[in-house]
Amino acid sequence: MVASLLGSRDIVAFVATTNIAKAKRFYRDKLGVPLVEESPFALVFDAHGTMLRVTPVRKMKAAGYTVLGWQVPDIEDAVRRLRKARVRFERYAGMGQDKLGIWQSPGGARVAWFKDPDGNTLSVSQH
Repeated sequence: MVASLLGSRDIVAFVATTNIAKAKRFYRDKLGVPLVEESPFALVFDAHGTMLRVTPVRKMKAAGYTVLGWQVPDIEDAVRRLRKARVRFERYAGMGQDKLGIWQSPGGARVAWFKDPDGNTLSVSQH
């Protein structure tokens, strides 16, 4: 069956960047994701067992939606710690976010969004 072919395999996440040096500082130094490999083709990070490849491109247009997110056990602590690392959280009109920029979904999940240096929307969430 085709579904079982990939259903039991590790996923690889990809994010594009136009400035590999800025992306390296952001993901490694601000977010604390361990860099495991660096080549002209990609920065490879270990995102808690998931390979995150930050790939250089000449031009890009950031997607209008979240492209990458992390589940955290304590979203308020995560947001505070990321703010100390100078990560700026996004605010969206009509979302009813709290003072830290955290939104609570109708199902109870809590989410806060921020952008990487290329404008890719990232998130932290507590479920």
